[in-house]
Amino acid sequence: MSDADDLAIEREENGSHGAYRAMVEGHIAEMTFSRTGEHLIIIDHTAVPDALRGRGVGQALVARAVADAREGGFKIFPLCRFAAAQFRRHGDYGDVLSR
Repeated sequence: MSDADDLAIEREENGSHGAYRAMVEGHIAEMTFSRTGEHLIIIDHTAVPDALRGRGVGQALVARAVADAREGGFKIFPLCRFAAAQFRRHGDYGDVLSR
């Protein structure tokens, strides 16, 4: 089991800006986004502290955004390099990918 399996991820949205955050062992991993309307968010940055790298935390943040997009009926434009790489690796995310 990876550390990300039981990860509690919080979503915060304030106007057109938002973030997904997870705290693990006192470290905060964060993925930020901008909302460009009711049907699109742009993931613009992912930050995972060195202490959490390689543990699937960043992947879990992207997966949560994908799940929220499916549930909320919006698309994602992954501007952030990390998020874009996750979309390339996971072809099953294509249903929420904004092209």
